[in-house]
Amino acid sequence: MTKRTICFVAGLVMAWPLFAQAQYGTFTKEQRILFTRQNPYPRFEDGRPRVPDEILERMKQVTIEEAWEVLRSHRYNSQFEGGWLNLHPDRVLVGRAVTASFMPLRPDVDEVTRELGRNDNQIGPQNSWVIDTLVENDVIVVDLFGKIEQGTFAGDNLATSIYAKSKTGMVVDGAVRDIDGIMEIPGFNGFVRGLDPSGIAGVTLMGINIPIRIGKVTVMPGDVVLGRREGVIFIPPHLAQEVVERSENTRLRDEFGHQRLREGIYTPGQIDVRWTPEIQADFEQWKKEREKK
Repeated sequence: MTKRTICFVAGLVMAWPLFAQAQYGTFTKEQRILFTRQNPYPRFEDGRPRVPDEILERMKQVTIEEAWEVLRSHRYNSQFEGGWLNLHPDRVLVGRAVTASFMPLRPDVDEVTRELGRNDNQIGPQNSWVIDTLVENDVIVVDLFGKIEQGTFAGDNLATSIYAKSKTGMVVDGAVRDIDGIMEIPGFNGFVRGLDPSGIAGVTLMGINIPIRIGKVTVMPGDVVLGRREGVIFIPPHLAQEVVERSENTRLRDEFGHQRLREGIYTPGQIDVRWTPEIQADFEQWKKEREKK
């Protein structure tokens, strides 16, 4: 997909003086950078933040609660969304968000979207245009406004393509079809609102890698997606490292506390409250010895 289609599929609203009042519309590379300006990492060509793979790998060990506590401490109070059909509750979904927004079909608007796609040599339905942009460690995040019947973003063929490109999965505020085939894709996971045998219809693609709403969450392109049994949390890139480091420290503290309890050195009452300076010093020394080993 070319930069032209990625930047706008929404009807050339940038040419309008009332762009600032438009609900959907163009989102240029410069705007993508502006709205994610706290991102400390490199970017993709279109301006989407590129959180390092090493951070994403470490994120797989983070719990929803650990991430939630960090985000809340920075006043990000609405980054978690539950109520999903989690296709594989035993699998963790982690990756960089590639966002896409659909709206109910309106013929004149859909005509423009299709024209832009033809100009960029797009082949196939509009949902496949989004999949074409994926690279490894992306997670496709789709606002389909909760549509179930004819809101099936992917079946087993498109889900296979998503996994082949990203090695992750998808978050769809809508539905999927061909569930038996999707469930057989090794390593794939999806968070969806429902299942339906119908094909996708009655919707128009309004933008790729633009801000979208998933439930109560504002999702930005490049956010780190963390999906576990409870649901999905969307982590701004500039907080990703803090999330993994605090999670790792929590796991170390738990490991230390369990070991000292087994050894009979401390009582549960001493470990389950704020540690004394003596216990904290013991923990720091324990960490140093552990790192040497």
